[in-house]
Amino acid sequence: MSDASEELERKRAEANARADEHRARRDKLNAEARTLADERGRILDELHARSADAQEHRRIRDQLNADVREAKRLREEWNRKLQEVGDRLQELKRTRTTPHPGAVPVWRLRKELKELEFRHMTTALTGEQEKRLIEEMKRLEAGIREQDEQLRQDPEIDATLKAFQEARTEAERHHAAVGGLAEDAQREHESMVALYESVDELRRQADEVQAKLIEVKGAADEAHRAHIASIEEVRDIEKLLYAARGGRVPSGWADAEPPREEDFLARLKKGEKVSTEDLMELQKGGRA
Repeated sequence: MSDASEELERKRAEANARADEHRARRDKLNAEARTLADERGRILDELHARSADAQEHRRIRDQLNADVREAKRLREEWNRKLQEVGDRLQELKRTRTTPHPGAVPVWRLRKELKELEFRHMTTALTGEQEKRLIEEMKRLEAGIREQDEQLRQDPEIDATLKAFQEARTEAERHHAAVGGLAEDAQREHESMVALYESVDELRRQADEVQAKLIEVKGAADEAHRAHIASIEEVRDIEKLLYAARGGRVPSGWADAEPPREEDFLARLKKGEKVSTEDLMELQKGGRA
């Protein structure tokens, strides 16, 4: 059986080499899988952080939008008050007698002043003409101030003027608030959108890494199964070697016809499975 033993030794060496190759491939693939898992974890951590930031921007944006709605409501409320107080003030000015009988009403003085201001801005004037125009404008302004001061002597008009000024100030304040809050809300919205876009990109990257991880882990599992199969093959060959080198022949095989050695070697060389029983039969026949 020296030829059979040599063939078994060769096959055992080949099986050991295959087992080592499969183990090395498995270990390399497992190391790659760990690297991919770490990369996936890093991407998911960044994804979760950016998603949390985006949600915070959304919360702030929604609060600012609510503030914008409230500022608009207050602006409309004060605009209505301004209109009402303005109408009331004009009514009082029309119904109150002028400070001096025959004096030009304030509304007419204001109208004339606007016309002169427009003429001053749009008409080419000589130096003398411009001087007279400016003097006339100053006269109208003085007349308006005088009548306004005299009108303020009326308690009701004075109170209405104060209410008018308050309404105008509040309306302007809330109008400015609407613009500022809307700009802030828009900035928060843009930041939120940018973050969600980056979250989508990170999710795509995580999916790619996950797909690669599954592929690598599958290959590692396959290499591990091949390694185990090679190890089992080595053990089977070692059992055959044990039997070929004089292992005790089990009882009960006396009547079996032993296999021929040339058939046994032919099967080994073809890579076919040879059982310990076959070797025992060969030994029993005295052919070892």
